[in-house]
Amino acid sequence: MNTIKELIKNPSTTIVDVRSSWEFEMEHVPGAKNIPLEEVAAKVEEFKTYNTPVVLYCRSGNRSGMAVSILKQNGLSEVYNGGGLSDMQSVLN
Repeated sequence: MNTIKELIKNPSTTIVDVRSSWEFEMEHVPGAKNIPLEEVAAKVEEFKTYNTPVVLYCRSGNRSGMAVSILKQNGLSEVYNGGGLSDMQSVLN
């Protein structure tokens, strides 16, 4: 199994920020898509079209954890919680 660090550094990984759009606009991981947590369930089919694996993150890791659960309940397996924005940035730097 890949570590989150390996997944994030893999160019084929899709990175999704599940914070609100205003949080995303203030700061985000380069190349990340913004799909707020409240939209995740409605966009399951969109997630299924992404390159896998998919790493999700938010401010602290709570919302991304919920998003991972929603996606796994809807049949996606290669979805991972990247934690908070600062966790992601520390891996990328």
